[in-house]
Amino acid sequence: MRIDILTVLPEMFESPLGCSILKRAQNKGLVEFGIHNLRDYTTNKHRKVDDYPFGGEAGMVMQIEPIDRCITALKSERDYDEVIFTTPDGELFDQPMANSMSLLNNIIILCGHYKGIDYRIREHLITREISVGDYVLTGGEIPAIIIADAIVRLIPGAIGDEQSALSDSFQDNLLAPPVYTRPAEYNGWRVPDILLSGHEARISEWRHEQALERTRRLRPDLLK
Repeated sequence: MRIDILTVLPEMFESPLGCSILKRAQNKGLVEFGIHNLRDYTTNKHRKVDDYPFGGEAGMVMQIEPIDRCITALKSERDYDEVIFTTPDGELFDQPMANSMSLLNNIIILCGHYKGIDYRIREHLITREISVGDYVLTGGEIPAIIIADAIVRLIPGAIGDEQSALSDSFQDNLLAPPVYTRPAEYNGWRVPDILLSGHEARISEWRHEQALERTRRLRPDLLK
């Protein structure tokens, strides 16, 4: 998979992409990232990529030309399955979406900034608009990292135990059950006896019951 990210703050990606699962996936050749500074695609001598909005509203708007030039350059090199724009008013990102996107080959993620982007970009260049929640961030860089992380960890070989991802919260519309490790007793707090029994069928049943209980209590909306 290749993920190309368009941003005005490329330095924000250095640390997240350089550690943990994202780094290991790159080292294994499972994913390739391209981080593109939109200022490299502007014809403005001061490298500006924003301007005042028509109509006099407060704030600055990302211009269409640098974004179009960057996307056009990338599309001349390969075909893309999706051109994604991270925006608070987009489709809410969830686990089923991450699952399906992990099967794609090439995607572009455009990080919004300032007041937003020239709407013609959304009308003519974007294929999918994604939000990571009903709140506003300074820019789309953090949502882009969230989307990339959620996708890449699902690629076979990205994490050591591939079955682990299948038991994560939201994979079956349930929250994950509680997990424990050694020691079996600490400060008088004991691990549930069922987990120490070695009885796989009963342990599996207990985990499912716990997942249902936690979902009913914490996220009953998921059961609808």
